[in-house]
Amino acid sequence: MKQLQRMTALYLPLGTFLCLAGCTTMAPAYHQPAAPVAAAWPQGPSYKVAQPAAGEKKVADIVWRDFFVDGQLRKLIALALENNRDLRVAALNIERSRALYQIQRSDLFPKIDASANANFQRVPAGLSGSGSGNATTLEQYSVGLGVSSYELDLFGRVQSLKDQALEQYLATEQARRSVQISLVSQVAATYLALAADREHLQLATDTLKSQQSSYQLTRSRFEAGVSSALDLNQSQTSVDTARVDIARYTTLQAQDENALTLVVGSTVPPDLLPQSLSETMTALKDLSPGLPSDVLLNRPDILQAEGQLKGANANIGAARAAFFPRITLISNIGFGSDDLAGLFKPGSFAWKFAPQITLPIFDGGSNRANLKVAEVDRSIAVAQYEKAIQTAFREVADALAQRGTIDKQLAAQQSLSDATAESYRLSRARYERGVDSYLSVLDSQRSLYAAQQNLINTRLTRLANQVVLYKALGGGGYTD
Repeated sequence: MKQLQRMTALYLPLGTFLCLAGCTTMAPAYHQPAAPVAAAWPQGPSYKVAQPAAGEKKVADIVWRDFFVDGQLRKLIALALENNRDLRVAALNIERSRALYQIQRSDLFPKIDASANANFQRVPAGLSGSGSGNATTLEQYSVGLGVSSYELDLFGRVQSLKDQALEQYLATEQARRSVQISLVSQVAATYLALAADREHLQLATDTLKSQQSSYQLTRSRFEAGVSSALDLNQSQTSVDTARVDIARYTTLQAQDENALTLVVGSTVPPDLLPQSLSETMTALKDLSPGLPSDVLLNRPDILQAEGQLKGANANIGAARAAFFPRITLISNIGFGSDDLAGLFKPGSFAWKFAPQITLPIFDGGSNRANLKVAEVDRSIAVAQYEKAIQTAFREVADALAQRGTIDKQLAAQQSLSDATAESYRLSRARYERGVDSYLSVLDSQRSLYAAQQNLINTRLTRLANQVVLYKALGGGGYTD
């Protein structure tokens, strides 16, 4: 009981002292930098910004399953989230940062170790000093609990390092969200590109069949003396143009499939591949951007940059604390005896308490330089944070500018395609009646083919714009 009272009397003041230590830091107060962008999205003829309706979800709160309603695309995204290696690396970085934070946090608490020692030593007769002229054997036994090299964090150095590690961990979590958003949008963009190239390939194949029929008809007319050799050669150019496009789009389709396999992270089942772009025209929902402040508070890349800024701010506290004394404690309590049987007998209680104070006097300017480095690192982090906000604002503004005009462009392109189709039909009829030359048919056919290709590209642009806007507004970063 007396031994227990001695232990309590020794460690109670120490425990109180430890609780008071590290309660504050010397880090400067953190103030969020003002956003270096306008408070509203750009205005003008290129923009058609609609504010979200009452009760409508923010884009950042719309999970990708609610945004992408096409079943095949949903399955592909789910497959990518499971297998993509970049996302795996991001998740492993989170685990690593969490472990590093736990390591740094553990320095706030004393590390208590249990020890048990036995020491046996034979002393020669000439050195024994016992006067007996005989060699002696010494035995020592001890058990105890001890604190080794625990720093009293009076000036918040360890606390600042812990705060810096925490912010780094939180920033890594936001980095994973950012990778997920990029992955979701990349899968969707690659899926749409493959659908467009497959539709281009089908258009080229259909055009080749049509031009081959026209060529056979022109050849028959040439052999009958009705058409000229010029008409025959002009018809051949149309056939060869379609053949070139078939080879080109066959290559692009294969490359799109390879890109989709890479981003998904595994072999893509054939039944999940799109057949044409027209099937995906209703695959996406429209979005309301809301206010810039809402977007900038939810984009993970901006939250990541702010976390790194907070970490740099906390690191200044650690650099400032290095100018002040550092107090380290070493202590041990336990029992010792020269006989194992008497290890826990009365009188065997032992303790050791060895505080150490280190005061920097001359360090060659290293502490001052370290503080300067920490302050410059914070300034760099501020600039990076502001650049992240500006980049995010530009990405959203660009997507909104395209969104404001893409519907008009699509309508005009559809009208152009319909008009050129009618022109081709009329010119072909006039040629077959001998009213016009084949050059008129060739020109109208080329115009129709180009208009149909541009219509596919415009549809792709419209759908890709929705994907880009969804990503730019911070959507897709949550799983469900």
